[in-house]
Amino acid sequence: MDLPLQVIVNNEIETKRIAEKFALLLKEGDKVLLNGDLGTGKTFFVKNVCVKYGIDTVTSPTFSIVNEYTGQKKIYHFDFYRIKKTVELFDIGFEDYMKDREAIIFIEWAELVPEVLPKKCYTIQFNYINETKREIFIKKNE
Repeated sequence: MDLPLQVIVNNEIETKRIAEKFALLLKEGDKVLLNGDLGTGKTFFVKNVCVKYGIDTVTSPTFSIVNEYTGQKKIYHFDFYRIKKTVELFDIGFEDYMKDREAIIFIEWAELVPEVLPKKCYTIQFNYINETKREIFIKKNE
């Protein structure tokens, strides 16, 4: 997969294929920021990346803030949707999660707390087109 990538997907099958290809790029210590409106496919994308690592228990961390998964890789999956203040992240040990060089970290709704985000990361933007179509834009920030 060459980056940056900007693609229109017509259905979940095409989104799954993009997620599977993206999974091949990731290595331990990588951070992935996912942005887009409700229902645009952020959690679905993470779920399909994780399937490539033998993880089939992915759920949205909206209420828990973070879910941890272990398979062929260790994954931390954050959701900032309900975060009101940055201190909430520090209360759950966010800094320690971010320092774990053995884990891949996904952060949904990353744009809501920009002050804690890493500069070196992948960013994925999901844009709603219609009930089944989405535009996905993936880039790597060095």
